[in-house]
Parts: sequence; structure tokens; C-alpha cells
Amino acid sequence: MKVVTSATDLNAISPARPRVLVPTMGALHDGHLALVKRARELAGTDGEVMLTLFVNPTQFNNPSDLENYPRTMDRDLKLCKEHGVDLVFAPEADSMYQPDHSVNIIESSLSKRLCGATRPGHFEGVCTVVLKLFNLTRSDIAVFGKKDFQQLAIIRRMVRDLNVPITIEGVDTIRESSGLAMSSRNTRLSEKQHADAPRIRRALLAAQDLHAQGEHDPEKLLACAREEIEASTEGAKIDYLELLDAESLQPLEKVTRPAVIATAVFYGEVRLIDNIELG
Repeated sequence: MKVVTSATDLNAISPARPRVLVPTMGALHDGHLALVKRARELAGTDGEVMLTLFVNPTQFNNPSDLENYPRTMDRDLKLCKEHGVDLVFAPEADSMYQPDHSVNIIESSLSKRLCGATRPGHFEGVCTVVLKLFNLTRSDIAVFGKKDFQQLAIIRRMVRDLNVPITIEGVDTIRESSGLAMSSRNTRLSEKQHADAPRIRRALLAAQDLHAQGEHDPEKLLACAREEIEASTEGAKIDYLELLDAESLQPLEKVTRPAVIATAVFYGEVRLIDNIELG
């Protein structure tokens, strides 16, 4: 396994075909490793799996969140080697952004709600760094998790609208045995918060079950999910809870086509996201 820390060194390596990219911010867990497994399947015996380890500062609107984001480089590299990653790109921030950089990618529709509404500038940072990684790595396929449904939708839209020659592959959310979506942020939860947090998944499943029983009113479906989250005894606070069209990420008056319920929930300063698809 090769580890590259600069764009210059990366450009000197001729990519195998296909090259399948797994962009991450490190602190790898089983969710990331599921992406690596899928990337390995897509790359086959003749291709290569490339993983990026880069905590992108431009997508954090909260300085303390950036400062506290877990960084476990040595462990991450060990996991990459054990799980068949061929090439790791782990640049420093000053090698990714010029001191006077002034060009960013702005998405103007799908990013208006959910995380885009509560984290100003977040998706500008995401789109900019992801496009840079696509250009730098010259990958054929990129693999992303569906836990961040909005991020995946926005990246697909960016690739479509800017004619980026890459295929985007989505992988289902990997969960702990309790149902809690795996996240690098889970390590920052207290023991009691960690025991309480699976209610996020239970809330989404309750709404999905209600929909399966014939309920199509978004407000009633959201109320069902909200009740479970607000029953928390550990101070869970809803950042957002929305039901949107699965493609346009716009509100629906009635759930008669594929939709998604997405939520972000705070436990203290730790922000957890999850979603569930309807139909």
C-alpha cells in the first residue's frame, strides 16, 4: 500500500483502471470499511482502491467541531492496509488550498434544506473539496455512504451538471447492533448518550411503519418520529427533522412518490444524522 501526501507525488503515479475512490475524513470505522469493500468489488483484480484521509476545514461552520473531530492517522493506515486499499492520499490542508484561494463550488437547490440550512457554507466546502479530489485522483468511480443522503444527492447533481467523468456509487448505511448509524462522532458520546441515541433509528422506523400502513400525510409521519426523539432522557435536541422528495429534496404535500425522512440530532455538542427512505 502506498501513502501519498502531496498532489505532485500523486500526479506522478499512473492510475490503474478502474481506480475507485473512497473519500473520507479519517477516524475510520466499519461504515467506512463497508465502502472500501464495495470499492474493492468495483475495482476487481485489475483496478485499484484509493482512499483519501483529509479533514476538510472548509466544510466546518463550527470551529470547535473541526478542532474536536477525531484524528487517528496511524490506526486508519493500518485498517487501510488490512482491508485491501492500494493507495492512500493524505494531504495537509495547506497543500489542498492556496492561501488566496477564491474559487468555490456552490449548489443552489438541493443544499437549501437539512444540513445546508443549519450549517451555512457546509456544502460549498463539501462540493469544492470533492471536486478537487476527483480532479487530483483521476478516479473512475467514487463510493459514498447513504447515511448523508443530502450529500450524496448533491454530489450526484454536481457530477451531472458539471459533466464530471466519474460514476457515483451509494452504499447503504452501516449500523451498530443497536441500530445507531455508525459515525466517527459516536466516540464523543457519553455512555448514557450512546445508549439513548438508537432512538433516532427507532423514530425513523416508526414513521416508515406508519407510512407502510397507509399514512401519507407528512406532518403525521414527522410527528410520529418527533415523539420518539423528544422522549429522550439524555437531552437529545432536534436540529432538523424533515420529509422531502427523494430526488429534488423539496417538501411534499402528500407522500405519493419516493421520499426521505432525514434528521440531525444533538447530544450536547455532538451532532448525529440519519435518514430513512419511504417508498
